[in-house]
Amino acid sequence: MKTNRAAQSATSLPKAPREDADSRFAKYMVMMGIRIACFIAMAVVTPYGWYTFVFAAGAIFLPYLAVIVANVGQDAADTTAISPERAIEAPRPAPAPAAAAPDGPVVIRIAETPRLGGPRDERP
Repeated sequence: MKTNRAAQSATSLPKAPREDADSRFAKYMVMMGIRIACFIAMAVVTPYGWYTFVFAAGAIFLPYLAVIVANVGQDAADTTAISPERAIEAPRPAPAPAAAAPDGPVVIRIAETPRLGGPRDERP
């Protein structure tokens, strides 16, 4: 199994499969609407002439083209992963002022205070 060690940026991810299917369905329905319009125009527009054959060609060949367009999915190869570490640069920290070095070692003292009340739970 191939794994990628670098995190992929959310902005470089491809479209969700559901969004891709919805857009293909919308394209198919638009083309079928144009086909129905061509079929109606072929029968209604008079006098018949050369444009009648154009409407007939649209009514005949648009279903084939609509299915081809609807079946062409998103090309997953054209998206490239962008590492988020390279996309966002952190600001440079301000240089710290030079502090005088202490003469001896640094001692940290921790003082605990006794509990003023009893235990909080019912344990003996």
